[in-house]
Amino acid sequence: MPRLGLVSGTVKIEEYNSEWKRDFRIEKILLKEHLRGYNVDIQHVGSTSIEGCWAKPIIDIAIGVESLEYGGELIPMLCNIGYIYRGNAGLPGRHFFKRNEGELSTHYIHIVPIGGRLWNNLILFRDYLNTHHQFIVEYSKLKRALEKDCLKNRQEYTMKKSPFIESILKRAEDENHILD
Repeated sequence: MPRLGLVSGTVKIEEYNSEWKRDFRIEKILLKEHLRGYNVDIQHVGSTSIEGCWAKPIIDIAIGVESLEYGGELIPMLCNIGYIYRGNAGLPGRHFFKRNEGELSTHYIHIVPIGGRLWNNLILFRDYLNTHHQFIVEYSKLKRALEKDCLKNRQEYTMKKSPFIESILKRAEDENHILD
């Protein structure tokens, strides 16, 4: 069975795999090569970037750009290396891509403006969980429970984990204000 990938629309949660970081680094090298000359920040985000977190075996990548319009210039290059452009995929303020190996989705790219709400949320969530292990445990338990309920309904899975994500973002924002 492949290490990465899920059939589109399904939910399968796997125990954290340290190879996910390596998979991201390999992809980042490819992206940097093909986006040479563009001012971008390429970050590993999502659950596969959180050490110890159970996750869908899909590598989420945020590409930070100065503006969404500037990010639009990257669309042809990403399509040329096998990514499928999906518009904003229901989330205004981003360009979204996925890459498949056969019928399995293996990588997602979110092009978002650096400093914008989407960028900040992706980075803040990742960084907060990576420094607060108790929430990794809680999030992993939630995801495994939702997997059973939402096996063939990715939208429902995403919707049902949203309150947890929002609570972590609020907690992280509140703590960051205390540190300012």
